Formats: sequence, C-alpha cells, structure tokens
Amino acid sequence: MSFPQINLVQASSVHWVKKWILGARPRTLPAAVVPVLVGAAICNGSGGAHWGRAVLALIVSLLLQIGVNYANDYSDGVRGTDEVRVGPMRLVASGLASPQSVKAAAFMAFGAAAGIGLVLALMTSLWVVPVGLAALLAGWFYTGGKNPYGYIGLGEVFVFVFFGLVATVGTTYVVLERIPAMSWLQGVAVGCLACALLVVNNLRDIPTDQVVGKRTLAVRLGDARTRHLYLVLMVVGILCGVVATFSNSWSFILLLCFIPAMKPMNLVRRGVKGKGLIAVLAATGQVQIVFGLLSLFAFVLGR
Repeated sequence: MSFPQINLVQASSVHWVKKWILGARPRTLPAAVVPVLVGAAICNGSGGAHWGRAVLALIVSLLLQIGVNYANDYSDGVRGTDEVRVGPMRLVASGLASPQSVKAAAFMAFGAAAGIGLVLALMTSLWVVPVGLAALLAGWFYTGGKNPYGYIGLGEVFVFVFFGLVATVGTTYVVLERIPAMSWLQGVAVGCLACALLVVNNLRDIPTDQVVGKRTLAVRLGDARTRHLYLVLMVVGILCGVVATFSNSWSFILLLCFIPAMKPMNLVRRGVKGKGLIAVLAATGQVQIVFGLLSLFAFVLGR
C-alpha cells in the first residue's frame, strides 16, 4: 500500500524540480555561457593565464542570467503583464509558484553570484566589485522597481553592456589581469548576438506588451523595423567575430555561423509571428553557441 504514495511523492518532486528549471528559462542561458567562452578563448596562448578563474566567471554569469530570469518572472507577474503570453510558461503568472518564492529564488541566485564575484575580485582587483554591483542592480531593475528601464525600451542596452562587453571583457580580465583590444571587439560581437535574442523575444511579445503598456524597444520601433534590427544584429555580430582575422586568421571560420543563422533570419524576414517566433528564439540561441564554439576553436588553433 505504501508504493503508490512513494510514487506520488517522487512525481511531486520531479514536478517541483521541472517547474523551477523551466522558470530559469534554459533557452536564454547561451547568452551567459558564450561571452565567458569567448572571453576565455582570447586568453589562449597568453602567459600567466589563470584558467580556474574562467570557471568561476562562468558560474557567476549563469547565476546572474538565472537571477535576471526569476526577477523578471516575479516583477512581470506581480504587475500582471504576463497574464497573456505567447512564449514559455512563467511561474508567477501561471500560479505554479508564489511571487515570494520566485523573488527569493532571484535573490538567492543574485546572492550566490555576488559571493563568487567577490572571490574573483579578491583574486584580481577590487575594481571588479563595482562592476559586479552594477550588473546586479541592472539585473533587478530591468523589470523591477517603480520605473523599470526594460519597460521604456532600454533592455537591449543592459544586455549589450552586461552580457556582451562586461561578461566577455571581464572574463578576459580575471583570467589574464589585463584586457587585450581583441576582447572588446569580441565583446561587441557577443553583445550583438545576445541583443538579437532579446529583440526576437520582444518581437514575439509586441501585441501583448502593447496591451499592458510595456514599451519595449520592439514596441517603440514596430514590427517591421524590429525585424530589420534583428537581421542587422545577427549580421554585425558574426562579422565582428570574423574581423578578428586581422590578428588570428582562423577566425575566418566564424563565417560558418551564417549557416545556422540562415533559418532564423529567413523566418524573421518572411514575417513569422506569435508562436512561430519561439523556434526563432531557440535557433538564435543555437547560433550563439556555434559562435562561441567556433571562437574557441579559432583561438586555440590560431595561437
């Protein structure tokens, strides 16, 4: 008689874990992994590299991304802006988790990121502390607080700066304790691709965001211009990576990124809307991953 009860408990535990994994929005995590991968790849062949710090930087980046996702879930949920959604499930809006528990999860992720970031600062320079604090505050106030900047069209600025420049350049710095010019260029490339991910997400949500008064950049630009912006970000991002051929001839292989990029770019150009853009979101994340892996390959072979 006890076996069914055990099975129910096990099923409940699996459901609990699954909902929090889905709430962390795994499809967005390439935006956290790729800049660290690229920033570390730039360090290959340089003397005095501290590779263990790259692992810590990766954990910080992932925790920050997860924290931002939970914070957005909480803030949008309590405002009611997620009540009508085309995209993936949200914990608060769906009623799968209480606002307090999602807020606590966000703060736990941010706190863990801050703790590991402090360790990195003590290993390198205390200048890492204000940069990390800025990232945490930007992550929370993206949709949190009385005047979230994500609601007035500045979300792409946050993504470009913190999941492009800061994550890429910061990784290079903690590994080498200096910043080569190449790190800035690759940070721009990674930032453009990360922004493309957000742009297509907001493109999908234009109809529902307009209803709730969420003035994202996509809402401000409108459907057609947002699609053009997505295409520009994808092309510029990949080409910035290719420009690295001036110092590393192997970076030419980053042109291969256009192969997986053709599918989402064509779908956006053809005017796919609604749920059709979920596939574009996933494919854009795949392009990011391919870009990161090819960058690693190029910098390993090019040194």
